Amino acid sequence: MTQLLLGIAPEWNPSLDNFVSGRNVELLSALRHALSSTGGERGFYIWGEEGGGKTHLLQAAVAQAKSSGQTALYACGVVPEAAQIVAVDDVESLNDDAQIALFALYNSMRESGGMLLVSGKAAPAHLQLRDDLRTRLGWGLVYQVHALNDAEKAQALHQHAQARGFELPNEVTHYLLRHGRRDLPYLLDVLDELDAHCLRLKKRAATVPLLKEVMRSE
Repeated sequence: MTQLLLGIAPEWNPSLDNFVSGRNVELLSALRHALSSTGGERGFYIWGEEGGGKTHLLQAAVAQAKSSGQTALYACGVVPEAAQIVAVDDVESLNDDAQIALFALYNSMRESGGMLLVSGKAAPAHLQLRDDLRTRLGWGLVYQVHALNDAEKAQALHQHAQARGFELPNEVTHYLLRHGRRDLPYLLDVLDELDAHCLRLKKRAATVPLLKEVMRSE
């Protein structure tokens, strides 16, 4: 009989420290610098394929700002009120009214010296948005978030497992990378399910057969 163990695994939250940068070293450095100072460019637009780490970076930036005592808000598909740091994810999903609101927020944040981070799937010139908003998003720092290669994904998986307090054998990592979907959020979700499955089995070590059970149950 399996045993369901709740609340055992340490909570994992996105941070700039647990973001595996890969080819995104310059972007990560620029975010750290912007969050630690009040000068310089205060507008960021980051873009790239789904699952590449955009959401992680926006949520991590907001979390770091809050930890330093700043007011900070993260939103996806909607536009929040103004704060010292505002992150708006998935900009192409905004409807007409939300695009107008983001345009106004951009101007307000620029006047107040606040920091606005926006993400999307395409570079500003290729976004299907209002012309004035698309132009504004291209005024600040624009970075493409490059997807991780397999070695970097393996590093991210091992870091995630370590943060949750369980050991991830290399053969399990290799199987997951060969047979799972390619995007990192999916891979991390499978890892969380594997961890939970091991806990239900009274902390049995992670193995390829157990991983196969988890992947079949999806």
